[in-house]
Amino acid sequence: MRNGLLTTTTVAIITISLTVFLYLILLNVLMDSTVATLEDKIDITVSFKTITPEDEILNIQRSLQTLNEVREVAYISQTEALEIFKERHAGDEAIIQALREIGDNPLEASLNIKANRPDQYAQIAAYFENPVLGRYISNVSYAENQVVIDRLTSIISNINRIGFMATVVLVLVAGLVVFNTIRLAIYASREEIGIMRAVGASNSFVRGPFVVQGIISGAIAAIFSLFIAIPSVYSVNPYIAQAIPEFDIFRYFLTHIHLLFIYLLLAGVIVSGFSSFIAVRRYLHG
Repeated sequence: MRNGLLTTTTVAIITISLTVFLYLILLNVLMDSTVATLEDKIDITVSFKTITPEDEILNIQRSLQTLNEVREVAYISQTEALEIFKERHAGDEAIIQALREIGDNPLEASLNIKANRPDQYAQIAAYFENPVLGRYISNVSYAENQVVIDRLTSIISNINRIGFMATVVLVLVAGLVVFNTIRLAIYASREEIGIMRAVGASNSFVRGPFVVQGIISGAIAAIFSLFIAIPSVYSVNPYIAQAIPEFDIFRYFLTHIHLLFIYLLLAGVIVSGFSSFIAVRRYLHG
């Protein structure tokens, strides 16, 4: 209370840092949801020649399911492919009439393959370069989707890198603010510290109040940042819902509010407490 202005400034700066840190957590969750949605829409399709026996295709399907890179393999028979084609072009009478004239089913059986990660599609596509399999295969769609897959992989990598760098910068800024604030508090209390040391007070006795001050500042900042985030997340939720209907960020926020508060509390307390410890340690050993 005696250093009210310094303490208020410290809490304000840490609150801003923790609020941005919370937004980064939510942004990371949002990006993960977006990426998962995009990944689910990406696959490669392997089409088989019409002369390929169904048992052979099913054997290949079972073989693919043993690969670590493969998450899911769906078999679409010639009959199913025809039904899907008819549903897709139900309003196009010319195409339906052409199918009637052909008589036989001209469509090929296929396997739709989803990988665990976008960067694994190249390895899955390489699996079909085997000459033994090549005699059955008419087309592998990896080359057609490669640009989209590579771009998605690059986006994921860049998002993770930027998020990590932003978090590191925030931690450093908050730590430096607390460090300098505690240094100023120490300077303001230098006479008291001098008296305590003169009568034989230990370093831990002198250090304790300042470290506790830093921890309390971090805890208060965590509470403030959570209350600041509630209305802001609620206000942006409708706009995010329009872009990504599959994800409700405000519901996620409320569902995980206890966990998010623990993250903020730990970040605030650890950064503030550690910075205070280092500041007092430098003074006592200076």
